[in-house]
Amino acid sequence: MTALATLRDAGFEEWLGKINTACGRFCAKTLGPGFCGAMQEFRAHALRLSVVDVAQARLYRTPREIARSDGAHFFTVFQLRGSALMEQGDRQTMLSPGDMTLIDASQPSSFTFQRDSRQISLLLPRGCLPLPPPCAQRLGAELSAVRLSRQLVLSSMQDPQLAAAESEAVLNALAALLRPALALEQARPEGQHPVFDKALALIDRHIQSAQLRPEWVADELGVSLRSLYRLFARQGLVVAQYIRNRRLDLCAQALRSAAGQEKLAGIGLDWGFADHSHFSTAFKQRFGMSPSEYRRQYQ
Repeated sequence: MTALATLRDAGFEEWLGKINTACGRFCAKTLGPGFCGAMQEFRAHALRLSVVDVAQARLYRTPREIARSDGAHFFTVFQLRGSALMEQGDRQTMLSPGDMTLIDASQPSSFTFQRDSRQISLLLPRGCLPLPPPCAQRLGAELSAVRLSRQLVLSSMQDPQLAAAESEAVLNALAALLRPALALEQARPEGQHPVFDKALALIDRHIQSAQLRPEWVADELGVSLRSLYRLFARQGLVVAQYIRNRRLDLCAQALRSAAGQEKLAGIGLDWGFADHSHFSTAFKQRFGMSPSEYRRQYQ
C-alpha cells in the first residue's frame, strides 16, 4: 500500500468515526480513489446537527447498525452543494442544492455521494411530527417551506448564545414549517397529475404576491378555474383555503423569529394579507389566538 493510499484510508476512517459519533452508527465504503470527507458537529441543547462534506463514498445503515443506535429521530437532510442519492425502503431520490428530505433513523437507509457534496443533517425528534412522514422523498428547493427551514437552521447554527428554550423552539418551528409540505407528499398518489405539481410550485413561488388568487393560478397554468378546483379537491383541498393556510403558516414562522418591534400589519402584508383586520381574524381562526398573543409566546 502506498503512503498516499494509507493517508486516504486514515482520513476515511477518521471521517466515518466522526459520523458515527454525531449521527449514530453507519457503515461506509469508498467508491473510488477520489474520496474526500470532512464533518463538523454543532450542538446547542436540543439542537443537534452536522455539516457533512464528502465525495466518492456510500454511507448505509443495516439493522445491525440501527440496533446499536438511537432511532428515535429523523435525519432532516438539507443539500447545500453537489448532489446525493438518498435511499430508504423502496424509495430513492436525488437531492440537488436547495432540496431536502427526511430519513427515518429506525429503518435501513443508504446515501451515495459521487461528487463533491455538502449536506446539513439535523436530528429531528420523532415526537415533533405527529404522523410518520414520507421518507426519502425530495422536497424541492422551490418550496417556501424548504427555503425557510434551511434559513432557520443556518441562522441557528450561527447563534452561539442559543438558549435551551430557544433550541426547542427551533425544532418546533422546523416541524411546523415542514408539516404542510410533508402532508401533501403523503397524500399524493403515484402518477399525480403534473398540473397539480405545477400549481403547488407556482403558489409557493408567488406566495407573497397580492395577486395570488385561484383565478390567477388557473390563468398562469392555462386551465379553467373549475379544473383547478377539481385537481385540488382530489387531494381533499380547496385552492383558496390552501393559499390562505400557507400564508398563515409562513406568517406564524415570521412571528416566531421577527424582532418585537416589527409591526404585525407589516408581517401580514409581507405574506399577501393587504388588510390587517382580515389577517388577524384568519390567524386567530387557524391558531386559536391573535398574532400579538402568538408572538408573545416566543419573546
